[in-house]
Amino acid sequence: MERELAMEIVRVTEVAALASARWMGTGKKNEADNAATTAMRAMFDSVNMEGTVVIGEGEMDEAPMLYIGEKLGTGDGQKLDVAVDPLEGTNIVAKGLWNGLTVVAVAPHGSLLHAPDMYMEKLAVGPRAKGKVHLDATVKENLEAVAKASGKHISDVVAILLDRPRHQELIEQIRSAGARIKLISDGDVAAAINTCFEETGVDIMFGTGGAPEGVLAAAALKCMGGEMQGRLKPESDAEIERCAGMGITDHSRILMLEDLVRGDDAIFAATGVTDGELLKGVRFLGHNLATSHSLVMRARTGTVRFVEARHKLDQKPHLVMV
Repeated sequence: MERELAMEIVRVTEVAALASARWMGTGKKNEADNAATTAMRAMFDSVNMEGTVVIGEGEMDEAPMLYIGEKLGTGDGQKLDVAVDPLEGTNIVAKGLWNGLTVVAVAPHGSLLHAPDMYMEKLAVGPRAKGKVHLDATVKENLEAVAKASGKHISDVVAILLDRPRHQELIEQIRSAGARIKLISDGDVAAAINTCFEETGVDIMFGTGGAPEGVLAAAALKCMGGEMQGRLKPESDAEIERCAGMGITDHSRILMLEDLVRGDDAIFAATGVTDGELLKGVRFLGHNLATSHSLVMRARTGTVRFVEARHKLDQKPHLVMV
């Protein structure tokens, strides 16, 4: 992929964040999601690529835009797989909570797992613990491995996971092992990314969440040298059939990072809509000015960039503000 594509992709996440941030704290999650999706779709039309959505808002009959199979870009340039979450954390933004993001990952055609919309058991760690954890290991074994790799006492290790009833036993196991926990209401893409940055105070992510978000998180961790493992958790015969349609006849097998994102090239970008441990949210400064804070990175080079931008909102043709 052309290296210039990285900055084009971050422009996509920026405009989506600017559009959805107007809905922060309004309690209107659907409106926030629609604003992000509409702006993201419009900006993609200016990107020089031949992209196909493989992780999107749903099937064509379920979503008006950014649906699985939709073509994005000008039609010129390299054929790419595109994974999008126009607003990772619709409830987060509607309630004004932490870690609302707009997220895009792109990779050469055939690189990204076409994950069905079902649950996935996930395990994510940063570079220091790469190769030292495993989804089939016990919770205590994984926590001890992370502590050793990080040079910490296990009581200093922080695990992050979604605050869900299905995780109650997992929470008890983490606490019994002596580690600490950060529970989040939504947004496990941000949670996975945070394991790669020491300043976030997060060491490992556990738990079950959306499979599409697992692929997005895997793209980010591939760029940063971290590790992501997943296992699909179908809950019906229809979901088992969808796994088979992806070529996964044994849905109990562990999907390693290379299964989720094949090859050595991927670009990931995210822009903060609300504040988080890593990214600041959008700030509206008045007089048609706003600021954004983004993360963009590429797997092939390992380059990680933080982009702070100041925007003149009335000069953005792809942005429709309310």
